[in-house]
Amino acid sequence: MNNSDYINLIEPTPKLHSRKCKAIALALRMFLQAATPLSALITWYFYDYFVAGATLLLSFIIMGIIRSKLRNSVIPLTQQEYHYTDDGIANWYTAKRLCIGEDNVSK
Repeated sequence: MNNSDYINLIEPTPKLHSRKCKAIALALRMFLQAATPLSALITWYFYDYFVAGATLLLSFIIMGIIRSKLRNSVIPLTQQEYHYTDDGIANWYTAKRLCIGEDNVSK
């Protein structure tokens, strides 16, 4: 492999140090992970299977759009080709947009 096969890392995933920032990242991660099945279960409880299935598909698409918007708004362009988990996306977004000025040092 030559050097052109690798994407240069500009920044590692930020480490959150304050308790407030960690709580925000956890809430954002839980939202990204649980919104799709939770919306389908709530719809199934109040309506029926068909509407719940449609809600599941629709919320899967909507959460994918939200996830990609969050990822693309904070991760540097040269690193966007990597796969990021919901935890990584939540950490990046919290460090770059929500906890500016906090002790978020990338190490």
